[in-house]
Amino acid sequence: MTTPQLSHPMRRTIPSPAAVAITLSWTVFTLTPSFAVAETPETTVRPGKTSPEAMYRETPGVHTPAGPPATTVPADTAQLLFRAAASTGEGAIWHPGRRSLLWVDIEGKTLHEYVPTAFGKVSCDTGELMSRTKPADSDTLRTVMTVPSVTRRWTFDRMVSTVVPETDSTVIVAVQNRVERIDLNSDTREVLARIDDRNGSVRTNDGKCDPAGRLWLGTMAFAGTPGAGTLYCLDPTGIPAVKLDSVTISNGIVWSADRRTMYYVDTPTRRVSRYRYDDSTGAIAYEGIAVQIPEEMGFPDGMTIDRCGNLWIALWGGYGVGCWNPHSGELLHRIFVPCPNAASCAFGGENLDTLYITTAGGTPDSRLRQDYPLSGSLFVCKPGVYGVKACFFYKKN
Repeated sequence: MTTPQLSHPMRRTIPSPAAVAITLSWTVFTLTPSFAVAETPETTVRPGKTSPEAMYRETPGVHTPAGPPATTVPADTAQLLFRAAASTGEGAIWHPGRRSLLWVDIEGKTLHEYVPTAFGKVSCDTGELMSRTKPADSDTLRTVMTVPSVTRRWTFDRMVSTVVPETDSTVIVAVQNRVERIDLNSDTREVLARIDDRNGSVRTNDGKCDPAGRLWLGTMAFAGTPGAGTLYCLDPTGIPAVKLDSVTISNGIVWSADRRTMYYVDTPTRRVSRYRYDDSTGAIAYEGIAVQIPEEMGFPDGMTIDRCGNLWIALWGGYGVGCWNPHSGELLHRIFVPCPNAASCAFGGENLDTLYITTAGGTPDSRLRQDYPLSGSLFVCKPGVYGVKACFFYKKN
């Protein structure tokens, strides 16, 4: 059997990105990224803790910002698209009907919508569309990009962790211990299901709809307690059915184009597990490990799939996104962002060829935010591949 490969040519090796500057207006902004190589000592990740600060890489005894290592696989550097201060930017998904990107800030209790007013104007190769200028007070060349856009947001009374499309005007949102429908035009809301929060000790986390339109939604303990999470599937009756129990941090989930395989992330395992999937019933059966994330690349978080069947995985503590072949387990490509914790990624744009990446910034006064001021922002890149359309809630996709 031929193994799917990444459908773009080899690219250059990219050193570690550093700082990016931006000037923002309400609807139109100008981007001024500047990247540099940073030499950093060996760093360690403290596992078992789930806040952006707790899992932030730092050198024992000396607080030195750590950057991604050089890589021998094709790599690109994502560009800043929207400067945000999200504690944990999560759940990125492209809504084809609205032609917009939806994502959430979990601790910020906010749903965001980014609406580009022009398509195809973003590239990883800054030489293709960036102008290079030298400010009068600086010897450093800067690259400048202008992308017109509109942003909207909706707030909630509790943490919000997942969003999936339902119609051109409605989306389904997971809010800590319940699932809601929200009309984005009228802001009317309806509770569809309740999720067991175990007396307030767990909350919803990442989730997506399968090709049949069922909503798969995971949970995790506030304290990161091992085995306290559950993976649910919301059936047409509105009753969440347990699919997997004893998970710790339920995260990325996607399905293969032939509707026979489901890939799933329980973050602390550093694995993407493969399950046999029955599209007609929603039944799953464990088949093995598709991808094992190396320790030096952080922890797998949100995930998306491209048309070749390769997995693009946001790396918490890994400074970006990695692309793996789930059949061979081979790392194919890396996308770097100038902050440690990438939390989710999604293909979008008119041709589904733009990769959007959300990140986590922690609290406003955290050392993470001080050292990496763009943490919590939205980044973008065109890696040379195409994604697949998002599955809609309760619709045969």
